[in-house]
Amino acid sequence: MSSKTPIGYVDIRVFAHATEDLEKVLTAARNTLPTEVSENTVFQKKTLTGHHGNPITLFETKIADKQALPLVLAKIASSLKALDKEMLNSEMKLHVEKHNLYLRFDKQSAYMSELKFSSNDPIHFKIHFKNKKSEEIVALCREAGLLP
Repeated sequence: MSSKTPIGYVDIRVFAHATEDLEKVLTAARNTLPTEVSENTVFQKKTLTGHHGNPITLFETKIADKQALPLVLAKIASSLKALDKEMLNSEMKLHVEKHNLYLRFDKQSAYMSELKFSSNDPIHFKIHFKNKKSEEIVALCREAGLLP
């Protein structure tokens, strides 16, 4: 990718349920990022209440550093297995909406420093592309190695 990144920002959100260790959930979220980005990323913590009155903690952050953004995409691209890339490629229409690419990663796998897609209690990524149409986002993802 060129030095002028087409990415505007990356939003990351993850929920920690009462039965989960908050530090482990944060570690999982940080493991989705390159080390140099993770070290400088601060997650905001919000305490929520679940449907049955159970405590839920929401961690969220927004990465907008122009040098960090291409590194985040590169880390995802280099960490995903070929099968996940194939799946994303075939379901791309479900992941792109209004200049954004939405990805969900398995929390347990991320804790083990492995990236794989999951929709069950995931780490949510919203990658915002500046003024890009869906086709352009797909092309940029392919260029970054996110798609086969």
